[in-house]
Amino acid sequence: MSDIARQYLELCKLRVVILIVFTAVVGMFLAVPGWPPLSALLAGTLGIGLAASSAAAINHLLDRRIDAKMKRTKHRPLATGQLTERNVLIFALSLGAAAMAILVLWVNALTATLTFLSLIGYAIVYTAWLKRATPQNIVIGGAAGAAPPVLGWTAATGSLDPQALLLFLIIFIWTPPHFWALAIYRKEEYALVDIPMLPVTHGAEFTRLQILLYTILLVIVTTLPFLTGMSGLVYLAGVSVLNAGFLRYALRMMRSKDVLLPMYTFAFSITYLMVLFAFLLADHYVMQLMT
Repeated sequence: MSDIARQYLELCKLRVVILIVFTAVVGMFLAVPGWPPLSALLAGTLGIGLAASSAAAINHLLDRRIDAKMKRTKHRPLATGQLTERNVLIFALSLGAAAMAILVLWVNALTATLTFLSLIGYAIVYTAWLKRATPQNIVIGGAAGAAPPVLGWTAATGSLDPQALLLFLIIFIWTPPHFWALAIYRKEEYALVDIPMLPVTHGAEFTRLQILLYTILLVIVTTLPFLTGMSGLVYLAGVSVLNAGFLRYALRMMRSKDVLLPMYTFAFSITYLMVLFAFLLADHYVMQLMT
């Protein structure tokens, strides 16, 4: 792969997009008793993935100045001057336009509309405004990041459902403890560029408490699929183990000042979400076999 191709791929934040697409695809499968329609599965996955990549590229564009000052982002293509602002803008708009065309033509208008709102919510509302406006930025902005399973659900069915909103709620509550762990580790960098992340404005100790409280809330919310009959014992067993692990990390962060522990927690939280959705998917088909 050429250097220029690698730079454009870096704009897409592929690791984030993979997680987004995975939760969207699980949403498609959970929405129907068998397999989702092939057109929705293929076109929906492609359209949602392209939209997420477009939002990521816009994020690079809007954050280019602060990226150049932060250790973890200073090697990004815009920060180093490997790509120009015009390059990135054209790339982002092209991805976004392709995503909308695919979703409108081969999926449905509802999914296209919700995907567009999610793109604007993350790329513009969160990145350009909320991120710099309030220490609750990741809580409010998390709504855009929680949308993928809902998009997958509507791609497969053409309609919204309370169970889809429950999947939204899980990711919405997961986002603050996930991202605040990273923010604690990168506290000085966020302070340097005047981004009011919670550890910067309220301190690491307060943020650790919030991570614990949100993790407890997450335990409650992730039990709801079982309590509502959406999922069965396979999911309950799996999510109970995952929740025990997340709680352990949150409690350790309250007691330990190990500088690497927040990053271990951040890494675990990513695995947590992927495995949780894998349990939801496995349980969905186990329940069908049992009925």
